[in-house]
Amino acid sequence: MVPVMSTGDMLDESNSAILDPISSVTEGCRLPVLMMSSQEWPLAEVISIAEKDHQKMFYIHYIDYNKRLDEWVDESRLDLRKIQYPRRDLGAPSNTGGFNTPKKLQVSSGGTVSRPASPGIPAPHGGYDETRVAADDVDSQDPITGPSVLAALQLKQQKYKKRKIESLETPVTVQEEAPTRRSSLSDLEVSISGIDAPPLPSTASSGTPAVGNHCTGATNHAPRQTGSLAAHTEDHAITRIKNIRMIELGQYRIKPWYFSPYPEEITELDCVYLCEYCLKFRKSFKCLQRHLQKCPYRHPPGNEIYRKGTISFFELDGRKNKLYSQNLCLLAKLFLDHKTLYYDTDPFLFYVMTECDNRGYHIVGYFSKEKESSEDYNVACILTLPPYQRKGYGKLLIEFSYVLSKHEGKTGSPEKPLSDLGLLSYRSYWKHTILDILINAKTLDGQEKPLITINEICDQTKIKKEDVISTLTTMELMNYYRGQYILTLPRDLVDAHNKAVAERKVPKIDDTCLHWKAKDWAKRGKW
Repeated sequence: MVPVMSTGDMLDESNSAILDPISSVTEGCRLPVLMMSSQEWPLAEVISIAEKDHQKMFYIHYIDYNKRLDEWVDESRLDLRKIQYPRRDLGAPSNTGGFNTPKKLQVSSGGTVSRPASPGIPAPHGGYDETRVAADDVDSQDPITGPSVLAALQLKQQKYKKRKIESLETPVTVQEEAPTRRSSLSDLEVSISGIDAPPLPSTASSGTPAVGNHCTGATNHAPRQTGSLAAHTEDHAITRIKNIRMIELGQYRIKPWYFSPYPEEITELDCVYLCEYCLKFRKSFKCLQRHLQKCPYRHPPGNEIYRKGTISFFELDGRKNKLYSQNLCLLAKLFLDHKTLYYDTDPFLFYVMTECDNRGYHIVGYFSKEKESSEDYNVACILTLPPYQRKGYGKLLIEFSYVLSKHEGKTGSPEKPLSDLGLLSYRSYWKHTILDILINAKTLDGQEKPLITINEICDQTKIKKEDVISTLTTMELMNYYRGQYILTLPRDLVDAHNKAVAERKVPKIDDTCLHWKAKDWAKRGKW
C-alpha cells in the first residue's frame, strides 16, 4: 500500500523547511561568509557540505580570493539572507545540483563545441549565470581529452607563434639628463634608437599582468600538459578541499594551503609528522622519534654542489632518488595549487636548499627542472617553505637557477604558469637584476654615453629576451620618444633599488663556491 500523507504533515514539513533555512544551502550556492581574519563578509561559494561532530559544516571558497584561504565554517558564519542559487536551479535548491554535476558543452553558431562559460560571471538578473546552448546529440566530454579543447590549444599555440616579436639587437645608450619637460624623464635615461615601430601601448601603473603573460606583445607559450607545472583543467571538488589539517616538519608546525594526494589514512589525522631529512611521513610523534633513530640521513640524499656559510644546495636525480623526490612533491603540493606531478619524477632534477646547524641540514626550499627541456626552461617548480618566506630565500633559489643556466651556456626561463607568489618573486628578481645592469653600465673609450643591447643584458643575466622586455614594459620604463624607443629610469626607482640592495639579508650566490658541471642528458640514453 502507498502511504498517504495528511495535509497537516505536509504543512509541518513545509514549515520546518521555512524555519530551517540552513537546509536550503546546497553545494554550488553563493552567499556572504564571515572571514575571521578581516571580520568582513565577502561572497563565497559552497564547495562541500559534511557532518562533523554532530554539526553541519560547509567548505567554502571566497570569491576573488586565493584558494589557500578556503576553510570549513559552521552555519553561524553564513549570511542566509543573501543566498544565491545557481541559475539552473531557478531559485530553488536541487538535490541533483552541486559542484560535481556534469556540465553540458556549449555549441556556437558555427557548430563548434566549446566549454561552457565560467560560473563566476555575474548574471544580468542577479545570482550567477551558467546559461548555455546545448545540442541533443552532443555528449559531455572530458575537459582534458576532449577534441574541442585539443583543437583550441593547437589554435592558441599557432596564434602565439604568429605573435613572436622581432629581435632587439640595436644598441641601447645610457645617458644622464636633468629632469625636464616631463616627470617620467629623470637623471638616468636609456634610449633605444633606430627602431621604426609604432609607440608602445600605455599601461596603467596599478595594473598587474596576468600570470603566464609576462611579455606584452611577446611570445606567450601555452603551458604544456605534462610536467610539474601543468595547469589544472578540471575542478573536481575533492581536489579543492584541503585534506591535511597540520604538518610538523622539524621545529615548525605548518598549516597547509591546498590539497595533496597523501594516503587516505594519513588525511584523517590531526597532524602529520614528517622527517625533515628524508621527508617520510609518520602518524604520530612517537613513530617519528623511532624513525629518527633509524634514519640514515642528516641531509637530502643527493650531491652537495654548493656551500657558503650555512647555506647549501643538493642536487638529486628524480630517477636515482625516487622516494625522496616523490615525498618532496607531496610536500610541495600542500603549498602549490597548480602542481600536478607527484610520482613521475624520472625526467626531473631537484635542487634542495638547506640551512645547516649542529643537528643537520634543514630543508628551506627547492626547485626542479627538466633534464631535457625543448623550451629552455630552467625551473619547472619552485617553492620556499612558509617558515622561510619573506626572508630572501626565494630570490636566492631563483638566482641559483640562473647561475646553473650560466654554466650551461644558455638563457633560461621558468615554466609557465607561475603561482601568484612565484610570479611576484620572479618579477622582483628580474627587476633588480636588470636595473643593476643598467645603472652600472659604463662608458667605453670614444663613446659619449654607455651602450648596451638587449642581447647583452640577456648574456649577462641569462634571463630570456621576452622576460627582459616584459620586465621593462611592466615597470613602464620603455617609451616611444621622438621617433625612437627609450628607457627612462626615474630617480626614485634607482634610489629604491639601491636601498633594497643595501637591506638584503641573504648574501648573493658566490659562483666560486659552486662545484657542478652541466651534463648533456640527450647523450645519456634513459638518464
